[in-house]
Amino acid sequence: MYKLKKAKSVKGELRVPSDKSISHRAVILSAIAEGKSVIRNWLSSEDTLATLQIAKALGTKVETKGNELMITGRDFNFCEPDYVLDARNSGTTARLFLGVLATQEFFSVITGDESLRNRPMLRVVEPLRQMGAFLDGREKGNKLPICVRGGKLKGVSFFNKRASAQVKSSLLLAGLKAEGITEITEPYLSRDHTERMLKLFGANITQLEGSSGHIIKIAGGQKLYGCEVLCPADPSSAAFFVALATLLEDSQLILKDVLINPTRDGFFRKLRQMGAYVEYANVREVSGEPVADIVVEGGRKLKGLNITKEDVPSLIDELPLLALVMSLAEGSSIVKGAEELRFKESDRIKAVVENLRSMGANIEEYQDGFYIEGVEKLKGANIKTYSDHRIAMTFSVAGLVAEGETTIDNPECVSVSYPNFYEDLNKIILQT
Repeated sequence: MYKLKKAKSVKGELRVPSDKSISHRAVILSAIAEGKSVIRNWLSSEDTLATLQIAKALGTKVETKGNELMITGRDFNFCEPDYVLDARNSGTTARLFLGVLATQEFFSVITGDESLRNRPMLRVVEPLRQMGAFLDGREKGNKLPICVRGGKLKGVSFFNKRASAQVKSSLLLAGLKAEGITEITEPYLSRDHTERMLKLFGANITQLEGSSGHIIKIAGGQKLYGCEVLCPADPSSAAFFVALATLLEDSQLILKDVLINPTRDGFFRKLRQMGAYVEYANVREVSGEPVADIVVEGGRKLKGLNITKEDVPSLIDELPLLALVMSLAEGSSIVKGAEELRFKESDRIKAVVENLRSMGANIEEYQDGFYIEGVEKLKGANIKTYSDHRIAMTFSVAGLVAEGETTIDNPECVSVSYPNFYEDLNKIILQT
């Protein structure tokens, strides 16, 4: 249990932990590359440690010094693991490694915790089967554990209808070792960290806009070469502090070194549209990714807005947090096209609606989102996190802007992405 009361404001500077998506990919690409790579400011969390452990289980040599990793790549020549590979709670780990394992002729099995074992995998399994790998698992391969026997693959053309970055990344990794061209089309661009990082490691990728959407092509037989990767601060982690500063009057906050990739900064852009003061300073490029310091000032009047399915990919992880902001904005807000939220670490649509209602919000549940009518204030409540880190952090922010006391039932689950979340909160909060 963790208890929170309303804060007066937040002030100061903070560098939140490094980006989880980039930290995952830096380890995987370093492992499949030839030569040595150095990863600086790497995020060490439950999810990323699952990725690192699987890389080691496949024979990758890793040296750790603080938040810096030195990885000697295997050039796709991995060792057959002696035991079942455990992705823990990380969908990124499971789905991206399915693409890597599909290139290997040996037998392997990958599983995860109870939550991950109930998340859909067929979206990755089916196209990898089309490329020539053998994969099987529960529910005909839709649920972990999944066994893989890979080998010689052939490039495919695949329509990524959900615009899933994990699916796209898995197929791009498999495509590196496939015969011919692997082509992925998505209706709108999903987060593109894998494409950017593949280029950093020396791969040649073609990207263009077609009549069906965004097209990515990669030729098989390419070699990656070890390099240096600097991991910027995670925009999803920064978002909790940006929201808190926005909702509390007299707040002034600077978030340092934050990733502002256009496929990831949708939350900050939508806050601006709602009337918040959220500005980028010191914009620069780090390891192929745009980075900035984010300056936030609180107390601005916020207005509701609508989110469409085209908006969703750039703020999918922040939608629970955006729902909180919407609940305190003037007027109505609608989120549609976000059914993917039901297949995260928890059913996040259900969790958001249930918890916001308990705090006095006016919210209606849709299958693919929700409708919110803004209220003047929220009240403290007992929050059910469903062991989901983003639900826990979202409603911790809610507890700091609500009247009365709020209790978080499982605060430990924040360790999945942000082990020091509550410590960092306490650094910047000014209590009433």
